Amino acid sequence: MKITWLGHSSFRMEIADQVLLVDPWLSGNPMFPESSRNAAIQGATAILVSHGHGDHSADALAISKELDIPIVGIYDLMSYWEASEDAKVIGFNKGGTVRLGDVAVTMVNASHSSSIGGENGPVYAGTESGYMIAGDGHVIYFTGDTDVMADMKVFNDLHAPDIGILCAGGHFTMDMKRAAYAAKTFFDFKTVIPCHYRTFPILEQSAEELAKGLPGVNVIEPQVMEAITV
Repeated sequence: MKITWLGHSSFRMEIADQVLLVDPWLSGNPMFPESSRNAAIQGATAILVSHGHGDHSADALAISKELDIPIVGIYDLMSYWEASEDAKVIGFNKGGTVRLGDVAVTMVNASHSSSIGGENGPVYAGTESGYMIAGDGHVIYFTGDTDVMADMKVFNDLHAPDIGILCAGGHFTMDMKRAAYAAKTFFDFKTVIPCHYRTFPILEQSAEELAKGLPGVNVIEPQVMEAITV
């Protein structure tokens, strides 16, 4: 399995027989070099979107149409894109599981908000979510944007993820301290990868506090377009 950070909360995951793009925001992402776009999306089989905010969903429609692959996400937003953009989608909801080849993707709760831009301000885009992504003998918990939730205990009881991709930049999501608390209180991760940080000055710039709070866990500070092999 290879996990490649594309900056912010965007990832390329090569898992089992799938290449998943998760929350792809490439155009205008200050951390992502435009010259790497083709390499980032090459061979992708599906796109996962956790919620409607532009820093997570901005490139989903364009990539879906370019590669003729489905966007997978909350039913409300997927239905809207299918009707308004003729998008290829798989819509489902929290607690539901969809199979993408040999990979099982379960949608779980998150605590944030979700909207897309409209002429008169934000437009409802269904609710925010996270994902449990199972394949290759691993389970990845991709939090999406969230704060700490007691729900996380249920997630661990049901899915026992060994890899956590945790939003941890603060201001809009939990910060490094809160992410460390969530990881050590509710999970037994072997590997933790922080995201939703370093993109802008308002966000945390280092995962040092996260690593200090998780002794014995392999906390990896990702580098853009450098694959992490698990």
